Amino acid sequence: MTGDLTPVVVAARRTPIGSAGGALRRFAADELAAPVLRAVLADAGLDTVDDVLLGNVFGPGGNPARVAALRAGLGHEVPGLTVDRQCASGLAAIVLAAAMIRAGAGEAYLAGGVESASTAPLRAWPARAGDEPPDFYTRAPFAPAEIGDPDMGPAADLVAAEAGISRERQDAFAVRSHARAVRAQRAGRFTAELVPIGGVDRDERPRAGFTVERLARFRPAFTPDGTATAANSCGVNDGAAAVLLVSEAYRRRHGLPGLRLVASATSAVDPNRLGLGAVPAIKSVLDRTPDVVEFNEAFAGQTLACLDSAGIDEHTVSPDGGAIALGHPWGASGAVLVVRLFATLVRRRGSGFGLAALSAGGGVGVATTWEAVS
Repeated sequence: MTGDLTPVVVAARRTPIGSAGGALRRFAADELAAPVLRAVLADAGLDTVDDVLLGNVFGPGGNPARVAALRAGLGHEVPGLTVDRQCASGLAAIVLAAAMIRAGAGEAYLAGGVESASTAPLRAWPARAGDEPPDFYTRAPFAPAEIGDPDMGPAADLVAAEAGISRERQDAFAVRSHARAVRAQRAGRFTAELVPIGGVDRDERPRAGFTVERLARFRPAFTPDGTATAANSCGVNDGAAAVLLVSEAYRRRHGLPGLRLVASATSAVDPNRLGLGAVPAIKSVLDRTPDVVEFNEAFAGQTLACLDSAGIDEHTVSPDGGAIALGHPWGASGAVLVVRLFATLVRRRGSGFGLAALSAGGGVGVATTWEAVS
């Protein structure tokens, strides 16, 4: 019998994903997260939880999880903890909440992530001398410069080249991601998981009509001879996602179906090949063929390199489209993967085994496996 302290997701929601400067541009991180937290609680019939853990990468600081919990009306006694594991932050927050349940620290946790690229504050290093201007920057360091700290795009090109992933294969993967997302939108498969924000009730990025021939016209986006383009890479996006994790004892007591956490792992690789960060974690948690795989599609070439290395068929990944089509709201993306698994395995199928995994800046990766229970 499964232990009473085994963590289980019993509710999962997300906002629509908007493009930076697009449909959700007016909403700060806590304003995106708060309605999702309320919706998840309402789905499970709860009023409050032991804690709220949210991943966030480029927010204003000041513990956005606590701010979002207060904005959601959870009560002053709910603390809030913000997690930064770069793009893996949302999934890392879920794994941490699961660990707290296993440790007996509490019985119910809201966990997930949020990102508002549209409202992220400008950042700058202080001037080295009094008469110099501040040095504005677009991202924090992922690794010491002497080790190697490439930007995401050039690193994705390197990983794809070393793995022998052709431009044609990357474009075909991106076309498939958009086609699947558009079909899912039209079929209403996202409706039950979405929390409309400010009148926005659908993901902004998926494009109908993408073809391999059209994508072949895009020029390399990051390096002159690279294969990553604006069309076979993710966007810069806004969005939030959260799940309610409870103990197995709580789930049984209330008769709730859910997604039971089977295994989780965090790994790291050479920061110069940061896109492969999830591969060791995937290999450590995957002991059988998953029915559904949700892998964050930051770049088609990087994603395919990871899947090949982990022995996963690319056609099984993101059945309703992934981040290339839906978008990549950094701190939320790992939680979006679990929301999608919940929608497929719990809401639609009622059974099955799934993998959610992603790589992150600095060469870090997080992987989790889940099983639907009723």
